[in-house]
Amino acid sequence: MIRVALVDDQALFRTGIGMVIASQPDMELVAEAGDGDAVLGLVEQHSPDVVLVDVRMPVLDGVSATRQLVERLGERAPKVLIFTTFDLDDGAVNAIEAGASGFLLKDTRPEMLLEAIRAVADGSQVVAASATRALFEHARPRRAGGPGPEYDTLTPREREIMLLAAKGMSNAEIAASEFLSEATVKTHISRILTKMALRDRVQLVVYAYEHSLL
Repeated sequence: MIRVALVDDQALFRTGIGMVIASQPDMELVAEAGDGDAVLGLVEQHSPDVVLVDVRMPVLDGVSATRQLVERLGERAPKVLIFTTFDLDDGAVNAIEAGASGFLLKDTRPEMLLEAIRAVADGSQVVAASATRALFEHARPRRAGGPGPEYDTLTPREREIMLLAAKGMSNAEIAASEFLSEATVKTHISRILTKMALRDRVQLVVYAYEHSLL
């Protein structure tokens, strides 16, 4: 069962998302709040696996709430999915840099929202990878020079798989492309993230873009 928390200042939006989540046999909405200043307490009390957070709220925005979670809880922090109204929203970029696992537009179809929650809870896929790259291209310049010494720790095979993942390919797609099992791909991805000190595959996309690897 995937435990989900929802933080958004629009009560009607929360009600709609709550109904979508409640319709699923593998999910439950364990808590909700109307502003980012409630996120930390909500997480500590209800221990959700995934927190859906609006990027813009009146008291504490989604970026600050995400950063607070990651800084306070570290590895114990739940996965965070950011809701945004605009596909080229600098706030979504800042939230990903703060530790969010991806972002969704508020008009995302319910079935895509549910798959995104499952993917983030599983930790095996990047949510809207191509959109994330487009967003960073809009909002952030590439860094001068190539990747740092952490990239040198990767084997040639790991570098190849890293770039495929950074392009938005799922474990199954990488496995088919490279004639590997999904379990082997997942192991490679886990090692890559550990070696490069990256939280998840969204940060892998960010790293690849900012260091001109894509």
